[in-house]
Amino acid sequence: MKYKISRYTLPLLASFPLSALADVPRVAVDIPPVHSLVAKVMGDLGSPDLFIQPGASPHGYSLRPSEAKILNDADVVVWVSNDLTPWLSAPIANLANGAEHLELMGVPGINTFAYREGATFDLGDHDHDHDHDHDHDHDHDHDHDHDHDHDHDHDHDHDHDHDHDHHHDGQDPHGWLDPGNARRWLGAIAQQLGEIDPDNAAYYRANAAQGQQELEALEQDLKERLADSEKTRFIVFHDAYQYFEKALGVTAAGAISIGDASSPSPKRIETIQQLVDAEGVTCVFSEPQFNPQIVDTVFGDTDVYSGVMDPLGVGLTPGAGLYDALLNQMADEIQHCTDAM
Repeated sequence: MKYKISRYTLPLLASFPLSALADVPRVAVDIPPVHSLVAKVMGDLGSPDLFIQPGASPHGYSLRPSEAKILNDADVVVWVSNDLTPWLSAPIANLANGAEHLELMGVPGINTFAYREGATFDLGDHDHDHDHDHDHDHDHDHDHDHDHDHDHDHDHDHDHDHDHDHHHDGQDPHGWLDPGNARRWLGAIAQQLGEIDPDNAAYYRANAAQGQQELEALEQDLKERLADSEKTRFIVFHDAYQYFEKALGVTAAGAISIGDASSPSPKRIETIQQLVDAEGVTCVFSEPQFNPQIVDTVFGDTDVYSGVMDPLGVGLTPGAGLYDALLNQMADEIQHCTDAM
């Protein structure tokens, strides 16, 4: 990393530490929740750049020239995983081959889960399908290895409708919806930035530590808020929420679409409709990135509460506060669902 200090600014800023004048790393990130976590760590020194437009689905995307330039100019690329954005491998390799790469789902010690099978979910124990588990109450240690574990996601549907549904049997990449994972990621982000920008390494570490404390407090608050929602049964638009559910003690009964949000088969829609009747499902959540008419097709004129569950934070103000606001917004929707029962 080269540091540039204008000779015109030195007389005015001579009393400031050199670290304040250094060029901070240029950080390219994929989705708004990751942008928020990186912004927490960077603090007042700078801001990361999004290379996927807010409101767009990360499962399939075509980079604009300005977004390709963000990758090309980056010193660090921070993204969730190839499982979330399989189309991204080539652009990162071709455009950001000189940058450091941090794939967050490859950070050791985080919770990872396999994709759930079928349109309907097991409504039993939340904790039986951890691939890697850590204690949410004891995860302040920073684990800085950046080993990558790539699993391709092909969902498997219980109705075995091979002609219509994709099949996911890999790792569910929506890990940012677990605040315990986010705390680990803050440490990994601080480590990565500190290696490139050692003059500010202590600042990054301090911001990460503060962010971890705030997220731990947020998680405890959300658990208390959602304690009365343990028995609430709801349908989500696509299977993106099990990290949130298992961290905070709530349970989706099923998903209209599979984890990559591809169009559901007629058989899957029929299965969801049967589930609503059998389990007394009271709520369904659409997503702003996708066509709400699909939800209307499934539920028609039934009396279920219809809300919006958004894993990306569309409509929220980008920046360090977006991640916390996102989790609060999701908890609010589930509380509304509980109240509607």
